[in-house]
Amino acid sequence: MTLENINRIAVIGAGSMGHQIAMLSALGGFETYLQDIEQSSLDKAKESLQFQMNKWVTKGKIDQPSLDAAFSRLHATTDLQTAVSEADFVIEAVVEKLDVKRDLFAKLDQFAPPHAILATNSSTIVNSKIAEVTSRPEKVCNMHFFFPPLVMDCVEVVKSEQTSDEAADLAMAVSKKMNRTAVLLHKEISGFIANRILGALTKEAVELYEEGYASFEDIDLICKKALNHPIGPFALMDLSGIDVAYFVNQQRYAETNDPADRPAACIEEKVKAGELGRKTGKGWYDYSKKEVKQS
Repeated sequence: MTLENINRIAVIGAGSMGHQIAMLSALGGFETYLQDIEQSSLDKAKESLQFQMNKWVTKGKIDQPSLDAAFSRLHATTDLQTAVSEADFVIEAVVEKLDVKRDLFAKLDQFAPPHAILATNSSTIVNSKIAEVTSRPEKVCNMHFFFPPLVMDCVEVVKSEQTSDEAADLAMAVSKKMNRTAVLLHKEISGFIANRILGALTKEAVELYEEGYASFEDIDLICKKALNHPIGPFALMDLSGIDVAYFVNQQRYAETNDPADRPAACIEEKVKAGELGRKTGKGWYDYSKKEVKQS
């Protein structure tokens, strides 16, 4: 199969990642189905995309006819079988929990055509842990977009020992057609490249905070002023979702059984309190009285 054979893409999960990946797919010229089990999530995704894309028109990043054509290629449904039954390529973007992903991929394997590539947008979990529930492990790969996908120009494509060269090459080609820079990882490692580096920095920042060396605000300030980072690690957790960091640490701990990989106490407290960052109005910082800038 070649890129020319990929006409329809299904994106599963209309959350903060999925709806923007679906928009990139539609902008890339693919007939795109966005699926979520909650109609409210699909409605919210549509509203968010219309707001963001109208800003693109205002800024001259896209003209109105091109945007209208892209939206005409984007379809929403709550029915998984409808979304994937004629898909050539599927991208999963659901919660970062292995059991949820495995359950979903078993269904995708049942509903999607035999030729379809099944990609996971997981930011940490290697695809071989998911592919084993399917009858097509050679057609499964990681295709890790970064948040927010409409802004961040990078995709990590990861091969397992069973992922075929064809599947990896197609994921790279699809990324390029979505106008994203793809980088191929030739073998699996939990967390891949970017998040292993980022995770090490975040872990150190959290430890420094918990041990009382500085406030989280000042740690963010040092990273911005001294290291020239565009955003500090605590503000970045708020942006991507503190629950995401929590689930990633839980998964890593489940794999290693190393107490050092358990979620930090302050992260667990935030999750239990429902303070997950910008999406809930409060995380490390309070956004309830501020207009949150959207890209």
